[in-house]
Amino acid sequence: MKQTIQYKKNYHIELGDVDFKKELRLSALFGYFQDVANLAAESLGVGITQLVENYGVAFVLMRIRVDVIRNPKLDEEVTIKTWPLKPRKLEFERDYLVYDKNGKVIARAVSVWVIMDLKKRRLKRSEAINLEYPELIEDRAIEVSIGKLKGTENLQTAYHKTIGYSDIDFNGHLNNSKYVDYIMDCFQLAEHKRYRISSIEVNYLNEALPGDTLILKKDLSNMDQNIIFVEGLREEDEKVVFRSQVKIEEN
Repeated sequence: MKQTIQYKKNYHIELGDVDFKKELRLSALFGYFQDVANLAAESLGVGITQLVENYGVAFVLMRIRVDVIRNPKLDEEVTIKTWPLKPRKLEFERDYLVYDKNGKVIARAVSVWVIMDLKKRRLKRSEAINLEYPELIEDRAIEVSIGKLKGTENLQTAYHKTIGYSDIDFNGHLNNSKYVDYIMDCFQLAEHKRYRISSIEVNYLNEALPGDTLILKKDLSNMDQNIIFVEGLREEDEKVVFRSQVKIEEN
């Protein structure tokens, strides 16, 4: 397969991808991003199977920001274009643009990944894998550098979630798209009817494994700015598993 730095894939929004409003669930969009990222990596010789067989490692998502301009609906066709940036010592950045059938951008995303040794569960330097890009693109989907989100002091418990079989991925840990469902479950259906997510930023900080119970907490003290913070803490040791910042707007 010819190597290409940019990768595109079309997605048809199926019934299982939408919510009660017949709009694409944010977690399904994250799933699309994960799928197209792996296909793009495969075209460069570093897909999931290639990394496991050749290096015993896997890409792990650390941070992501998604800006949603419009929520696509059931039966729509969307195209996702993705491309990587020049690797850093530990981090790999990858950007995404989502287009509707008319070629209009309806979502943008930037993400930061690392590689993890699957046996030692430790991060490795980017130079640990043989990755050469046929070209380099400096254009960004969002002109922003996504850093670490800070903790807040006004968190209130929303609910508890015990992780089971359906939540984990091939690495044996909680799939990144599931975190988004957990965040969305912090809000009542009436709130989902009234508001939409215009932007979401997630930091993945510690692994969550089957049997772990997460305490989902939210901070509404910045609602005057339409910003909500959500954290997931592991109940056993109160370690923060993820932090997120959600921006909303009225439908």
